[in-house]
Amino acid sequence: MHDSATSTPAVRLLAIVFFVGALGFAAVALLLGDVFFLRLATEALIFGGLALSVDLLLGGVGLLPLGQALFFGLGAYVSALVLKEWHASFWLALSVALAASALAGLVGGIIAIRAKGVYFALISFGLAQVVSKVVFNTRELGASDGIIGVPAAVIAPGLDSGHPGGFFLVTLAAIFALYAGLRYLMDTPLGRQLSAIRTNEHRVAFLGFATWRFKLMAFVGAACIAGLSGALYPMLRGFVSPELMFFQVSGNAVINVIVGGTGTLVGPLYGSALLTGLRSVVGSYTAHHHIVIGLLFVVVVIMFPRGLMGYLTPLLQRRLDARNKGER
Repeated sequence: MHDSATSTPAVRLLAIVFFVGALGFAAVALLLGDVFFLRLATEALIFGGLALSVDLLLGGVGLLPLGQALFFGLGAYVSALVLKEWHASFWLALSVALAASALAGLVGGIIAIRAKGVYFALISFGLAQVVSKVVFNTRELGASDGIIGVPAAVIAPGLDSGHPGGFFLVTLAAIFALYAGLRYLMDTPLGRQLSAIRTNEHRVAFLGFATWRFKLMAFVGAACIAGLSGALYPMLRGFVSPELMFFQVSGNAVINVIVGGTGTLVGPLYGSALLTGLRSVVGSYTAHHHIVIGLLFVVVVIMFPRGLMGYLTPLLQRRLDARNKGER
């Protein structure tokens, strides 16, 4: 991930299309009174936030996280516990989930970032497996049933997460803030340092930089993004379960990033929207929708190795450049 990958006019245009299109979708759904698709779109945005956290590590630093569901599930559980046992406050739940995710990211990062390549992936996977099994067997957290009956989170006077349209707009604003913050980060010296580590970590270390510090910051940042996204999940569904920490959630997030376009930031959002919608449509016809998703993933990897947005961005950029030259 570098400046040209996240800040070109083409990428900015694709981001505008995504967020404006999401607003248009919400308006149509509200006019039709279609709550199901509105909530499905909200779920796609939430998992898009998880995909953004994966892209920060995979596209930004070159680290493949196979256990990012750990922080997503942690944020979901903390949010559910705050809402159910403490106070049904949207902002309090987000704040506590953020703090818990940052602490877990710091501990997990200290353990994981010392490894590289497949070893990092396996350590992140192992950490998620350990925590998910602990949660699965902890009766106080509902064990395999999880936590049910989570009340709606009060966002503002007269608005709570039980309102489909209002909560969709709040979630969209949260994901936009995460996207904009990450795009700004990658344009800063810190972001360029992360990109340099992804390109050649040994050269960065040779120049005198402690690369582990930058990787740790990226790991903690990704954990916070995943945790904040996860905190929104019980507000939408009213429950959480240990399955949110399982490998399938982490794997789906990686697939969303690769299909959408690694290192583009906007690609993971498109990938999440596409695959969440596809799972819903195909799942209504067959229980074997994973086969379709798997085939799509194979096709994209073979035909579009840079992902859909990674393929479309250069084409769109050339058209924009040609139009600008024509206007001159």
